[in-house]
Amino acid sequence: MPLKGQTWTLIFTKASTRTRVSSEVGIRDWAALRCIFANDIQMGRGETVADTARTLSRYVHGVAIRTFAQSDIETFARVGTIPVINALTDDEHPCQILADLLTIAEKLGGLKGRKVVFIGDGACNVCNSWLFGAAKTGLELWVAAPKRFAPLAEFVHRAAGNIHVTENIAEAVKDADVLYTDVWVSMGKEAEAADRLKILAPYQLNAGILKLAKPDALVMHCLPAYVGKEIAADVFEAHQKTIFDQPRTGYTRRKPS
Repeated sequence: MPLKGQTWTLIFTKASTRTRVSSEVGIRDWAALRCIFANDIQMGRGETVADTARTLSRYVHGVAIRTFAQSDIETFARVGTIPVINALTDDEHPCQILADLLTIAEKLGGLKGRKVVFIGDGACNVCNSWLFGAAKTGLELWVAAPKRFAPLAEFVHRAAGNIHVTENIAEAVKDADVLYTDVWVSMGKEAEAADRLKILAPYQLNAGILKLAKPDALVMHCLPAYVGKEIAADVFEAHQKTIFDQPRTGYTRRKPS
């Protein structure tokens, strides 16, 4: 039990289903107590992130934070003296990619030589973290996205992996082992919904796109999915086992009854 006798805190200022539940289950299964906070602590009423970090460092052994600004997590980690898990920011979602990588390894027998294609909004936090995850594991990553929604050059440069960014879906998807998509209207982007849906419509993950990949290619989605938008209903249903296994592999191996 790696966390036996420890107490961990979850600070989630962004709504969550999978990350919240898997974090709680993981902490409990690793024999730690957990305290759940959201906007009911003083940080939600004006206390600085730095002062919150100093306070919690005196009470608990670690913290998982899901919030808006990447700088908040970086400040907490710099000022505090306890481990900090990034459970999602506007810039990154590393826990999701760890679950994704484990899912690919489990279902395809390993990561070596695999080609992963991220389709749609390549400027989102999940794609940003995929850049770093692919680079660290040696995966070939393609991002197929309209120019407006391509990943920022600074993230691609920092990752420095076998990464390719293109607007051409067919070029990206050819011989892919994994096809991956995410919502087109992420939290905080609701005001841009109509514009986003119009621009990203040609990048739907559908049966025609799937035919260009390897016959046994995995279809993955970090959820929640807006079926009929970023992914076609028939493709989603045909690959729902893999899609719903993704969050399961993040912390716990529980199988559905």
